[in-house]
Amino acid sequence: MSATEGHPQTFAQKALARSAGLPSVAIGQVVDARPDVVLSHDNSAAIRRIWQEFGQSRVLIPDKIAMTLDHAVPAPTTKHAQNHAEIRAFVAEQGIANFFEVGRGICHQVLSEEAVVLPGQVILGADSHTPHFGWMGAFGAGIGRSEVAVLWATGELWLRVPESMQIVLDGSLPPGVSAKDFALRVIGDLGADGGLYASVEFGGSGIAAMSLASRMVLPNMMAEFGVKNAYIAPDATTLAYISERLVRRTTRQGAPLAAEDARTLVAAGALYPDAGATYAAVHRYDAAALEPLIACPHSVDAVVPVAQVAGTRVQQAFLGTCTNGRLEDLAEAAAIVRGRRIAAGTRFLVIPASSEVLADALRLGYIADFVDAGAVIGVPGCGPCMGNHMGIPAPNEVTISSANRNFRGRMGTRDADIYLANPAVVAASAIAGKIIDPRHL
Repeated sequence: MSATEGHPQTFAQKALARSAGLPSVAIGQVVDARPDVVLSHDNSAAIRRIWQEFGQSRVLIPDKIAMTLDHAVPAPTTKHAQNHAEIRAFVAEQGIANFFEVGRGICHQVLSEEAVVLPGQVILGADSHTPHFGWMGAFGAGIGRSEVAVLWATGELWLRVPESMQIVLDGSLPPGVSAKDFALRVIGDLGADGGLYASVEFGGSGIAAMSLASRMVLPNMMAEFGVKNAYIAPDATTLAYISERLVRRTTRQGAPLAAEDARTLVAAGALYPDAGATYAAVHRYDAAALEPLIACPHSVDAVVPVAQVAGTRVQQAFLGTCTNGRLEDLAEAAAIVRGRRIAAGTRFLVIPASSEVLADALRLGYIADFVDAGAVIGVPGCGPCMGNHMGIPAPNEVTISSANRNFRGRMGTRDADIYLANPAVVAASAIAGKIIDPRHL
């Protein structure tokens, strides 16, 4: 949609206008959105029970539903196993094609790898980190289970068009500083509710210089900033990645899309904000001024330089999650632990974000590096991040994690401390047995 004279549009305005079938929308307007993808995971069994109250025998939008089993995998209890069994039966009954089994990985990583979501599309999910899909220029928003049940039944949901803010990163990140540090800097500066119901648009030369895996960190972490969605403009690298993945998926499904057709389809769907669009705020950062940061217990905005808490004893280090469980994260950590051993009294849990990441890490020798160092390798999935499966800390233990949340009890134990940091800090701290700046290891 081109901007009308005097009314340039933000990304969020364009995405929700398209989703609602409208030529344009105003900030604050409530629209009937019809999402392209509706996401759920292990919570699909609970959503199904809500949906059944509507009296329908068939979901309205089976082709738009995507489900993963990722939050507690393999099933740690009979209750979890029963939930998984109910979901599998529901998937078969309703003919839901985009279903990903135990071990395939975390929903946000898997749907990105599979090109289930495309640039410019709207994905609504029963997971708070659904803004993740902004890495490719999609509108991703987390919603509740009841709202997902409504979407299964009607295909539509009311959404308010959010105000937008710009966050600009100029320059290149220094060695040892990552996208995770930039995300923590933003949240630390502006507060955990500083982006409440906002649409965040990232831009600047620092964003353009990031790998796609690094870009994924930013909209994912913005869920901790309170946003409705976050957005990075898709560039040639983004469009090429998604196009290639789309060809791969359609070929596997027996309806292959030609490479040229995939490129045309993906590029045509991409959306970009208009010059002169209205923003509630603009925040600009100099990449050269950033340093390794850490979020202290028990709030994601309790952000300080790593040096300020260096020396804090850690009993557990955790590398993984939808924030930092990708191949480049494992590569960085493997380079740190290679030829070294995990400190006595510290355990290092490594969980790849997907089976694809695991396979690549095996092929490249990273898994051997971790095992040789004494680390524990987990099944691709969420692991201890949600606090009910794998890697739960004991009371009074300290965990340093590459995840996105550190509120009290997040990892399953109320009287345990969680620090959030980038993968290099996590790996170095596992080796040292205490929080350490990896540049000083």
